[in-house]
Amino acid sequence: MKKQMVVLGTVISLFFSLSVFAQKPCDKPEFRQFDFWLGEWEAFAPNGNKGGDSKISIIIDSCVILEEWTSATVQQGFRYAGKSFNTYNLATKQWQQTWVDNTGNTTEFLRGEASDGKIVFYADAVTSQKGQKFMRRLTFTKLSDDKVRQFGEVSTDGGTTWKTEYDLEYRRKK
Repeated sequence: MKKQMVVLGTVISLFFSLSVFAQKPCDKPEFRQFDFWLGEWEAFAPNGNKGGDSKISIIIDSCVILEEWTSATVQQGFRYAGKSFNTYNLATKQWQQTWVDNTGNTTEFLRGEASDGKIVFYADAVTSQKGQKFMRRLTFTKLSDDKVRQFGEVSTDGGTTWKTEYDLEYRRKK
């Protein structure tokens, strides 16, 4: 009987120690603030023209939201495409996005704030291919379960004024 109790105690201890590891680090609610963007989308400009298609999925044990963008049109002989990697940084308590595309550009949005169906990203130190320094602000707003607005802006005066770079309405593919 004593031996059975020791074995039972060991099994219970093992169960509880394994259950601690069963919860993944990115299961925290902060990591789910951008889930409204998950899915397959068509993106449209305010004039109604289709800008492109985007597939948004969750990867790496629910720690990263991956965007896969392809433009609707061919320009200068190729179709513009890019990917963004979006995650919540537990250390800084900020959302971050890294954008890379097939023109050789990369943008790092190292500050991101989430609130009530909206995420605003900031890239404070962007340098154009011509060497011009500027800031970028990127706002995602949940309009409904089937619509998300992505609004991109640039500032050349340290964030005092902002100019629209693009404005897209994502419509969920059915």
